[in-house]
Amino acid sequence: MLTSFLLISCSETDPIMKDIRRQGKLIVLTFNSPTTYYLGSGDVPTGFEYDLTKALADALGVEVEYKIADNIEDMLSAINNGDGHIAAAGLTRTDAREVNYLFGSDYKTIQQQVVCHRKSKTPKDINDLLTRSILIISESSYQEALLEQQASYPELQWQTTSELSTEQVLEKLVKREIDCTVVDSNIFSLNHRYYPSLKVAFPFSEKQSLAWVLPSESAAFKQYIADWFAKVENNAILNIINERYYGYVDMFDFYNNHVFLKRIKTRLPKYESAFREVSEQYQVPWTLLAAQSYQESHWNAGARSHTGVRGLMMLTQTTAKAMGIKKRTDPMQSIKGGAKYLSKMLKRVPEDVAAEDRIWFALAAYNVGFGHLLDARKLARDLGKSPSTWHDIKEVFPLLSHKKYYKKLKYGYARGSEPVKYIDRIRYYQDVLVNALVTG
Repeated sequence: MLTSFLLISCSETDPIMKDIRRQGKLIVLTFNSPTTYYLGSGDVPTGFEYDLTKALADALGVEVEYKIADNIEDMLSAINNGDGHIAAAGLTRTDAREVNYLFGSDYKTIQQQVVCHRKSKTPKDINDLLTRSILIISESSYQEALLEQQASYPELQWQTTSELSTEQVLEKLVKREIDCTVVDSNIFSLNHRYYPSLKVAFPFSEKQSLAWVLPSESAAFKQYIADWFAKVENNAILNIINERYYGYVDMFDFYNNHVFLKRIKTRLPKYESAFREVSEQYQVPWTLLAAQSYQESHWNAGARSHTGVRGLMMLTQTTAKAMGIKKRTDPMQSIKGGAKYLSKMLKRVPEDVAAEDRIWFALAAYNVGFGHLLDARKLARDLGKSPSTWHDIKEVFPLLSHKKYYKKLKYGYARGSEPVKYIDRIRYYQDVLVNALVTG
């Protein structure tokens, strides 16, 4: 009711709120990139900025339309020309930009980083950049930072591009067509697993804030957004979205990532058709099954642990028997058994669990047992957290190994950190696999 009242009262005086109300939709200007907005599995829109702006549109009670800009300059021109209600594309608030554009509330802290190829001599400071070829995105916050440094280091030179995306610039760096680039820490943390040959040389800025850019005549809309951000921070919605996209990217390990990328080409082809076939039968993405299998066995059909679990999906004898699997080392049987068991867990996940998190709950039950999942949900309620989002359950699970908590729970002690690490690795492997399939 409060949201509706604010929308009505603001819309009487604010031209942007009036336009949103008149059209019945929020028009968002953004980029097509993994940190903003893109079409995921099944051509379903996804991305950090998508989730955040969709949540705002839901609060406003309107639909949302996304307009994809080619570059920063076009996007900022479009927002000032009234072609959209919000420019949401991981835009950095800078002093220079605030002269010409109206920013909304800060929602994420980042830092610019100099990124270079791992095999080149790593620059330690700006002096070392004076002889390096540098390519950055034009009209970006990186350009502003370089211009500031150029005042003290006149020899500092760089090239800019409005034709390439940040990801394409990183690809040129991988191919060693350039020596270095400058990129925001959140963008690099997401892309590092795809480009393991790159590394951070040194920070290139102080901590900075990301914020949406709004049309110039939208003071009331700006206040509405500030109030809304305060509300979503209290409700942990912002934390949930952050966890969804950044909650597992810090686990990057150069050697393991390198080996995984190699095995996508050498081992996966032997089993890909089986993953795809079983995926259709149990309605689970084949890339998820493949990622889970890699986490379990590194795609080794003859794998066996000291506890007696075996095969591509490392099934116990009890689970294999329950799933009708006779030979755990048979690739097709193992994948079927794992998918069937995961599907069974999915069906048992309570209906109140958020749709996008159901698979993580099912994988947690697969890994540690359904009883311990129920205990984690109960403990979440007891601690005033949500039992229905992976963001909160992920925080609670490690407590199941603490006597203070598990002695009061039905299923007792569990190595609660294990399912959290298990799922983080699967999410990581799936993302790297999907990207490898797209980029070839």
